[in-house]
Amino acid sequence: QVQLVESGGGLVQPGGSLRLSCAASGSIFSIVAMGWYRQAPGNQRELVATIANSGTTNYADSVKGRFTISRDNAKNTVLLQMNSLKPEDTAVYYCTAHLYDGLLKRGDYWGQGTQVIVSS
Repeated sequence: QVQLVESGGGLVQPGGSLRLSCAASGSIFSIVAMGWYRQAPGNQRELVATIANSGTTNYADSVKGRFTISRDNAKNTVLLQMNSLKPEDTAVYYCTAHLYDGLLKRGDYWGQGTQVIVSS
C-alpha cells in the first residue's frame, strides 16, 4: 500500500510565501513523477506543477515564476515553494505520484490535501 502525506499549508498574507512538502511511503518500487494539483471551491482540480524522475518540470502558466517544484528522489519527497502568493492561489493543494508499486503495478496516488489560504 502506498501513502502520500502532505504538510505545510496554512494562512498567509498576499505577497507571502509557503512551502508544501509531500512524502510518499509504503510499497514503492519506483516513482516516475510527482506533482501538485489544487482545487478551489466551485472549481475543478487543476495542475500546479509536476516533476519527473529526470528532473524535468512543468508548471501551470498561473504559477510560473512564483512557484518552484523540487524533489528528493532518495527520500521520495516533493516540495513546492510558493512565493508572491495571491488570493487566487487559495485552494486545497493535493500531492500526486505516478509510480510502480512493490508488485510492479503502475498507478496514480493522491494525498489527502492541505489547505492554503491567501488573505489579508
